[in-house]
Amino acid sequence: MGKGSVYPSESSSWVQTHAHSIVRQVTDHPSIHHHPFFYIPAYDDEMARLIFISHRTGQPEIFAEIRGSQRLLQLTQHDRLSEWSITPSHDGRHVYFTDDSGAWRVHTDSLREEQLADLGDAEIREKGMVAAAMGTTALSYDDNWWAIPVKTGTVTRFVLIDTRSGSQQVILECDQIGHPEFHPNDSNLLRYAGRYDNRLWVINRDGSDDRLVYKRNRERKEWIVHETWNPRARELLAVNWPHGVIGVDIDSGDVRSVTEFCAWHAMIRPQGSLMVADTNFPDTGLHCFDPHDGAGKPRRLCTSGSSNVGAHWNTTHCSYDDGPVQVYAPQHTHPHPCFSPDGRRVVFTSDRTGQAQVYECLLEESFLE
Repeated sequence: MGKGSVYPSESSSWVQTHAHSIVRQVTDHPSIHHHPFFYIPAYDDEMARLIFISHRTGQPEIFAEIRGSQRLLQLTQHDRLSEWSITPSHDGRHVYFTDDSGAWRVHTDSLREEQLADLGDAEIREKGMVAAAMGTTALSYDDNWWAIPVKTGTVTRFVLIDTRSGSQQVILECDQIGHPEFHPNDSNLLRYAGRYDNRLWVINRDGSDDRLVYKRNRERKEWIVHETWNPRARELLAVNWPHGVIGVDIDSGDVRSVTEFCAWHAMIRPQGSLMVADTNFPDTGLHCFDPHDGAGKPRRLCTSGSSNVGAHWNTTHCSYDDGPVQVYAPQHTHPHPCFSPDGRRVVFTSDRTGQAQVYECLLEESFLE
């Protein structure tokens, strides 16, 4: 079996009666599976394919569930593929990814793999398994621009690739760049994560106006993590672990409380009307809440059953402020919930069966109201 191999549907569904929700298991092979990171859509905009990583061949490869038939298609056969770099294009034509030294995309119809940039002998990623070490990349919502942090010695370069011409430029050099994301409604605007103590940064696509937009409270040892754009505003929504979610206006600097619920990875619906978050310490399941009503009261969507590995999260403040931290947090053990483009489903990962599998939860109308 290899690139182009088609596997029968592994789908099965059940109702979680305590949460009144329908959960569908997408994959069911005894190997590691996961969808892209929580703020990266796992589907193309037409929802023809659900993109995920599978280790069933012995190494991470990009797969798609063809949603019409629910059959699984292997899209790549690529050594040293960086599994958290994947980002599907919104038009459904490509999936973008990096490997040890290059920037690539695979055509979802022909399965042709095309190298867009040779990144040389760069390390590309930080050491470790969290934050910048995951190697996440960002594709603009018009599919025209792809942003990749590239680690070279002590410097990280923000490489921007024009996906139409293949031209590239470095728009920023600094010590750390992690988890980049284009604004959903502005392909000229990106955010990225800096170090834990100066986390929230924004920059224009041409490299201008690079700036820190939130200074954390050091006395309280705030831990600002897991940020994403609010599609309705020039605002970043970020977790203040474990005290809730805040909204930061990138122009005025105004900060508001979105919820005091202990959200972990919190992602907003594309329509901007709802957020979903997983939980940890304790894990009470996936919850939805309104990001605009000033209360953010959580309502349980479903349970994930994930093992949520990462003892450094069991804290009331930023654990990195206490000195060096030994971090062991396999990312495929985290749910990382994310909405579908139509906003009616939430995709997540769970190792509830002993191996990480991809799941999808259908939202009831009462959630959408």
